[in-house]
Amino acid sequence: MQGNQAIGDNSGSTTAGRSAGSRSARRRAVRRAAAPVAVTVAAAMMLAACGGAKKNTDDKGGGGGGTLVVDTSFSLKTADPGRTFEPTGIMVTRPVYDTLLTFANGDVTKPVPLLAASYEVSPDAKTFTFPLRSEAKFSDGTPVTAKDVVFSFNRVKNLKGNPAFLLDGVTATAKDEHTVVLTTAAADPALPFRIATPALGVVNSKTVAAHGGSDAAGADQGDKAEQFLNGDSQGSGPYKITKYDVSTEVILTRNENYWGAKPKYAKVVVRNVPANTQQLNVLSGESQISLDMSPDQAVKVKGQAQVLQQPTPTTAFLFTNDNPAISPTTSNKDFQEAVRYGLDYKSLLDVAGAGSAQAAGIVPSFFTGALDPGKAVQRDIPRAKAALARGGLNNPSVDLYYASDVTINGINFGDLAARVQANLKEVGITINLKPAPTQTALDSYRNGSEAMGLWWWQADYPDASDYLAFTPGELVSLRAGWKAEANPEVSGLAQKAKTATSDAERVTAYKQLQESMNKIGPFMPLLQPAQVIAANNSVKNLRYNPIWYIDVDKLG
Repeated sequence: MQGNQAIGDNSGSTTAGRSAGSRSARRRAVRRAAAPVAVTVAAAMMLAACGGAKKNTDDKGGGGGGTLVVDTSFSLKTADPGRTFEPTGIMVTRPVYDTLLTFANGDVTKPVPLLAASYEVSPDAKTFTFPLRSEAKFSDGTPVTAKDVVFSFNRVKNLKGNPAFLLDGVTATAKDEHTVVLTTAAADPALPFRIATPALGVVNSKTVAAHGGSDAAGADQGDKAEQFLNGDSQGSGPYKITKYDVSTEVILTRNENYWGAKPKYAKVVVRNVPANTQQLNVLSGESQISLDMSPDQAVKVKGQAQVLQQPTPTTAFLFTNDNPAISPTTSNKDFQEAVRYGLDYKSLLDVAGAGSAQAAGIVPSFFTGALDPGKAVQRDIPRAKAALARGGLNNPSVDLYYASDVTINGINFGDLAARVQANLKEVGITINLKPAPTQTALDSYRNGSEAMGLWWWQADYPDASDYLAFTPGELVSLRAGWKAEANPEVSGLAQKAKTATSDAERVTAYKQLQESMNKIGPFMPLLQPAQVIAANNSVKNLRYNPIWYIDVDKLG
């Protein structure tokens, strides 16, 4: 989405040294590499089918009605919020199922109340209290209660689907009819950011249970509500789902019982359309919004349509395996320094296109705790050559692995790998390109056998804690051979960041962690590709949200 959260294959594959029982780590691992495949396949399927959609003739836009047509390449599996974690699914369920908290105006640095009237966090960040809005009600007119929230959260956990990890270690209880309390055994200051995720939207518990839904242990086998929810949404948001087809389109219609401000558009049609057709549709007025143009395509529509180009929360990164058994060369700290300072980051941005940004650290630029752009590593060829000489590395030759059949936000990873190869050749490093189909590349990536890898990481939720997976002994680090005992300094900073509770402490800790990793870690954050959103000039209040693209209910 865009290359955002994505489809997990739930294969159970793990990295070397990682417990197969770590469900959340397993699913997070796969989501980041599986999304683009789903998007590419869906786009290919629809190339002929969606080229001649009926032109939208009732786009009145104002409060009286009108239809908004949004074109995107589908990454979509289900309309059941407890099972949804795909890019398109998150976008279409967000205005249907209200969450306790949300992010307003594209600002993901601060969760704000939605179903909750307010919220309170205990000083130890272990208890979170949410009084609910008294006016909130579901699309059938019944009030939203604390019981509905508890049911929804327990159902997500016990379905054990892709979103389940968001509630790892979280216990939900109803203090009274209109107050929800979430508790955790350990400090969890990132919890408010996680519960703003659309997958944790609240469902009408009575109706869902009556149609086979379950929040009990064993729901992963016993819950039968998915088919019902695919045809009859049960949320309290400004829209209802009235058509849901994972191949062609999703139709949302205005919820006349919505407790908040009514959306301007009476109907939103989200269509599965390939990117090249999206460009033509926006220019002709056949659709109002395109979500999947490349930066090159954006140039062609500027001046004729609104165009937003902003960095996504996807981080493209390079790693050099820290395990000597895999490669004595890539595990050499001098080699890692040579790669870090031999890369021409500005030239890599040329591959990514306008709107992309250099990744100063592993945490995306607009998340709390991200490094300032001035802290980003800059190319230093003399330093890179000196590091090779210091390490006794004379014209080293290393294999670089990457998925050859994916495109992330218009970036072909083969083009990016070729640019890395050319950069490092200038400092005396020979890179042998090893492209492979995604599944083949995923296998070698997961089992930690790649000497060098070029991959990407997509945010599950907009908080720096999601990137602790890159610290020694954690999920992604194990793939790069960076074991728990490899660097006590970085491990200590990671623990400090994990346990910090105040906003100021967390920001400082995560910045210190990334600065240290940029000096001595095996990861080289490269860039954040651009998200291009093009819209007809009739669309008002267009803003980009890094998690769900756009707030369709706020458009006019």
